[in-house]
Amino acid sequence: MPKNFYITTPIYYPSAKPHMGHAYSSIIADFFARFKRIDGFNVNFLTGTDEHGLKIQRSAEKVGEEPQKFCDQISKTFRSLSETLNLSNTDFIRTTETRHKKSVQYLWSKLEKNDDIYLSNYSGWYSVSDEAFYNEDEIEELDGKKIAISSKSPVEWIEEESFFFRLSKWEKPLLKYYQANPDFISPESRKNEVISFVKSGLKDLSVSRKSFSWGIPVPNNKDHVIYVWLDALTNYLSALNYPNENDDLFKKFWPATIHLIGKDILRFHAVYWPAFLLAANIELPKKIYGHGWILSGEEKMSKSKGNILDPLEIVEKYGLDPLRYYLIKEVSFGNDGNISQERLEDCINSDLANNYGNLCQRVTAFANKNCDGKIPLEISFQDEDLLILNKFKNNLNNIRSKIDNQNINFYIDYIINSLFEANKYFNDQEPWKKKNNQIRLNTIVYTTLEIVRKISFLMYPIIPKSSLKVLNIFDIGENKVELNSISDNEYLIKGKKLNKMDILFKKIEKNND
Repeated sequence: MPKNFYITTPIYYPSAKPHMGHAYSSIIADFFARFKRIDGFNVNFLTGTDEHGLKIQRSAEKVGEEPQKFCDQISKTFRSLSETLNLSNTDFIRTTETRHKKSVQYLWSKLEKNDDIYLSNYSGWYSVSDEAFYNEDEIEELDGKKIAISSKSPVEWIEEESFFFRLSKWEKPLLKYYQANPDFISPESRKNEVISFVKSGLKDLSVSRKSFSWGIPVPNNKDHVIYVWLDALTNYLSALNYPNENDDLFKKFWPATIHLIGKDILRFHAVYWPAFLLAANIELPKKIYGHGWILSGEEKMSKSKGNILDPLEIVEKYGLDPLRYYLIKEVSFGNDGNISQERLEDCINSDLANNYGNLCQRVTAFANKNCDGKIPLEISFQDEDLLILNKFKNNLNNIRSKIDNQNINFYIDYIINSLFEANKYFNDQEPWKKKNNQIRLNTIVYTTLEIVRKISFLMYPIIPKSSLKVLNIFDIGENKVELNSISDNEYLIKGKKLNKMDILFKKIEKNND
């Protein structure tokens, strides 16, 4: 039976160029996608851009462009970011695509047919920046202006005719679903937030706008466009060719395995989205994971605060894989993470250059000098060799389990500890003192090379390009990276010539002034 895995990033709002928060969500999703691929899963990895709404319309007006042209330009920067970050996404969806519009309008019609949408009048507070409605108790006044308490974004009073979704109808079914499916929302703190919000009482949700035109028209009512979040969330279905539920993509990959999102859009994904799906009799995704923010100082990065770190500039200066490794390691997954150039440089030097890179260089240089530049042919494992080699086999199912629970911290700690143990093993075994015992010398070298291979397989989802550079020593290409093989202690072909490896990571010279 084929194993399928469907992971999605939030689709990014292209009102401005990408920042580090976008890069973080995408890199984390790519990590999970790559891990599942090397574990034998069919993976569908979706990202893209959310291109409708008043915020986009106003941003386009500011620069004197039509919304579509404006979106075309900025969406390109997000697609380019995907390439720069070496994402392995299988699809990139845009909400201005025909396939998406058809899916959204079909879903609307289904909700309307089921009597979950009705026409009335809306009056209340609306944030253009958040594309969200707020109740009176969710706003405050600051410097004479009304703002949303949660996001600090300005709100404005809106009164207009609107279609409403009967969100209140789904309050009890949602609470029942959360109780029956305790892993539906993660981490635990986010789940508690959502349950508390729903228990406080759900009001019907305005799902159309008349005050602007940049959006998908409501079926049979051209005066209204569909609320941007009902529109945007449907991308997870439209990318699978919904409403054709007999389509191969839909049958394979729905329900989604995990929607990976930032915590600021949790309500939309964990309350509104499942309510829409329940109302449309569509199976719910298996998990919503709301990760933390990337902070600059103590604040979330945003264009309005002028504290955006450009991931492209970081990649240009330090390289892609150091950035990927740093974000995955240093930001405790699920929590906010404060990043800095200094900590990035420390991470490159300590973990990548001194630990991983040095181990690879050290053992291959020794093999070139003492094993004729080949993977040793004659070996004889002793207990101390098998002890360190078998740790990978013994931990394989635990690693899988931790990843299925999105425990990235365990994964990265396991790799770091394995590198420490590998370096200690090589030092303690002192192969340079075994030149009068070639088989023992060979075995130490072979064992260390196998550990390098196993660690590089585990490194692949994090730093794919760098790990493949290491694996090229053994002529192992990307198609040969398989998680199961870390249980094999004699995977490397004995007697095979080792390929040359250049310096993997350059140590950054730091100014101590």
